[in-house]
Amino acid sequence: MLDVKAIREDPELFRRGLARRDLAPAVDRILELDERRRKLTARVEELRAAQNRASKAIGRAQGDEKQALIAEVSSVSAELNGLEPELAEAEAALAAVLAETPNIPHESAPEGFTDEDAVEVRRRGEPPAFGFEPRDHVALGELLGILDTERGARTSGSRFVYLLGDIVYVQFALVRHALDILAAKGFTPFIPPVLVREEAMYGTGFLPTDEVNIYVTTEDGLYLAGTSEVPLAAYRMGEILDESDLPMRYAGYSTCFRREAGTYGKDMGGMFRVHQFDKVEMFSFARPEDSWDEH
Repeated sequence: MLDVKAIREDPELFRRGLARRDLAPAVDRILELDERRRKLTARVEELRAAQNRASKAIGRAQGDEKQALIAEVSSVSAELNGLEPELAEAEAALAAVLAETPNIPHESAPEGFTDEDAVEVRRRGEPPAFGFEPRDHVALGELLGILDTERGARTSGSRFVYLLGDIVYVQFALVRHALDILAAKGFTPFIPPVLVREEAMYGTGFLPTDEVNIYVTTEDGLYLAGTSEVPLAAYRMGEILDESDLPMRYAGYSTCFRREAGTYGKDMGGMFRVHQFDKVEMFSFARPEDSWDEH
C-alpha cells in the first residue's frame, strides 16, 4: 500500500508514475480523502482531550462550576458522537482507495499496457532449429506417459493436469536445484501455508484488485495463495524488523492456485495457465533504498 505521507510530500512523483498506469486521478482523490481524515482526526482528538479535562475537573468542582462542566462534557460528547462515525468512514474510504492503487513503476519499466510494448532485456542462447515439425510439450508428455491433461480435466475440470512417472522426479530435482542455488546466496528455504487470511492478501496487494483470480474457502474465509510471496510476506506481518537484520531472504516452495480469469486463449494448454502448480519463489525484506540492488 502506498505511503500517504510520501504522496503528500511529492504528489507530482506519484502523478507521473500512476499516469503510466492510466491512474493519475487517484493521487488527487487520495490527497482529498487524506485531508478530510486529518481534519476530522485533529478535531476528534481535540474534543477527546477537552472531554477528559472536563471529566477530571468535575470531581473537584462544586455548585455552578460543576454544572457548567457537566454541560460541557455533554456538549463535547454529543459532538464526538457525530464526528467519530465520520472519522471511521473517512479512514475506511482512504484505505479502500489506497488498496486499489498500485505502486508506481520503476523508471526503467517500458511504457505501454500490452505484450507488444514489452522490451527484451537480454537473450541467452538461441532457439534450436529442427529439420522436422517438433511436437509441443503436451504431445511429448502424452507420448512419454508423463503428462495427462484428459484425466486432469475429467477429475477437476479444464486447466488441471496429472504429472506422473519420470516428470515428477524431474520437477523435484529442479526444485531442489533452485533451493540449493538460493541457499548458497543466503536464502532460507520455506514450505509456507497455502491457505491465508484476508489481511495477508490485502497486505500483498492481491486484494481487492485481483479478487477474480483468487480461490476462497467460503466457510473459513481463507484464501488459496497464488504464490508463496503471500505467506512469506505475512510471516513478518505486524512485526517491527531490526534494520541490522536486513536483508532477510526467503525462498518459498509451495503449491499455487490461480483461477486465471480473463486469460482465455493466452498460452493455454498442457502445463500453461493451469489452476494449480508448484514453484519456488524468492522474497526479500530490505530497506527501500536497497530494494533495487536486492532485486
